[in-house]
Amino acid sequence: MPQALERADGSWAWVVLLATMVTQGLTLGFPTCIGIFFTDLQWEFQASNSQTSWIPSILMAVLHMAGPLCSILVGRFGCRVTTMLGGVLASLGMVASSFSRNLSQLYFTAGFITGLGMCFSFQSSVTVLGFYFVRRRVLANALASMGVSLGITLWPLLSRYLLEDLGWRGTFLVFGGVFLHCCICGAIMRPVATSVAPETKECPPPPPETPALGCVAACGRTIQRHLAFDILRHNTGYCVYVLGVMWSILGFPLPQVFLVPYAMWHGVDEQQAALLISIIGFSNIFLRPLAGLMAGRPAFASHRKYLFSLAFLLNGLTNLVCAASGDFWVLVGYCLVYSVSMSGIGALVFQVLMDIVPMDQFPRALGLFTVLDGFAFLISPPLAGLLLDATNNFSYVFFMSSFFLISAALFMGGSFYALQKKEQGKRAVVADALEQDIFLEAKDGPGKQRSPVIMCQSSCLPCPAGFNKHLWGCPASSRTSHECLLWPKAVLQAKQRALGWHSPP
Repeated sequence: MPQALERADGSWAWVVLLATMVTQGLTLGFPTCIGIFFTDLQWEFQASNSQTSWIPSILMAVLHMAGPLCSILVGRFGCRVTTMLGGVLASLGMVASSFSRNLSQLYFTAGFITGLGMCFSFQSSVTVLGFYFVRRRVLANALASMGVSLGITLWPLLSRYLLEDLGWRGTFLVFGGVFLHCCICGAIMRPVATSVAPETKECPPPPPETPALGCVAACGRTIQRHLAFDILRHNTGYCVYVLGVMWSILGFPLPQVFLVPYAMWHGVDEQQAALLISIIGFSNIFLRPLAGLMAGRPAFASHRKYLFSLAFLLNGLTNLVCAASGDFWVLVGYCLVYSVSMSGIGALVFQVLMDIVPMDQFPRALGLFTVLDGFAFLISPPLAGLLLDATNNFSYVFFMSSFFLISAALFMGGSFYALQKKEQGKRAVVADALEQDIFLEAKDGPGKQRSPVIMCQSSCLPCPAGFNKHLWGCPASSRTSHECLLWPKAVLQAKQRALGWHSPP
């Protein structure tokens, strides 16, 4: 039976958006509740803070580092099958973790297997959303990230409720059934009809005379196909984005892991401490769509990168307030302000990446981005756990988080500003060269053709106006989209009159 193809920006896209919201709530929202089990796991296995921190560390690292493998599965089987496979793996991991007898088994079951399944479900849902929405992509990303807010709100409340009656083993067993809902969400994600023409079938080429590629060469070609190292080398904006987010992740997940133990360390009741995470999630339900609507406005389109950097800066400054006091009402105010910055980061993280790289390269760029970020997620919680074991003071953890976030925000904001000034300088040089060329050719007459003086910085498409007898400068040479500069209509008409072109070739 042939698969049904849905069209982009159609009615079924909103159903897929709802499924993506649920999937992101189940996957990205889950790591925030690990802090509720932190004390119970320490007592159960007599482990230190650093040893226990490896559980959320491995979980979040695999959730991000398995992106290339998810990209391969999406290319081979599609987003629907990959999302359903992720739900099965996440469920099996949590069921197996409920029978674990030591921390090493938890590292593998709750960390590796569950994180792998969550990665398959999450990243395939993000990919299919980019193809379902074209005109309202910014709004769709913001609404989908609202599912993360729902997950952050509901996961701690459900964890606290189940932990009191079933213990952490029974709670993990129930979580295994909850993750099966990713399979239902995956079944909704029908294939999307694309405008790419089907390839014509030709006779098979003769067998090559060269020997077949070895295992190492085949692996290298696969890595090159699914990891955007070429974009990382040639696209400076993508390089700044990846390095800045990697550095910020060394501090970004720490409040979500250590906020509940930090509140309990200051004498806050266990239920009130779990409520703090839910306050962050509940606030994000309203703040993320608002942030997405603001970022989607044309007036903010060219400033999204700076808003993204500003959100990280606010996040780091807020953690300094949290480290100053552990009073419950101070922590409530911290959670509200923290939600503002977190909503901005969540609503813009994928949209900024889509602005930097073209959509046809987005899966590869996302794969490399998540792999590199996975290393940061792997290091961050254990590093904070070592600091906590050495100082026995949770405040240093939040100071550490603020350092990484503030420095990353300043680096990204300054680098994006420098790149923008460099691009504007290139545009000015090309514009001046074009005006000089028009003046000289108009003075010499249309019959005398002059050599082009405008050199292209990268391989560009022909002039969109049809005047492709000269090379046209590419203002976006740092990107791979090869977008040529659209000159004003008056300049194009002057060029047409000067060269005697009556119609585009």
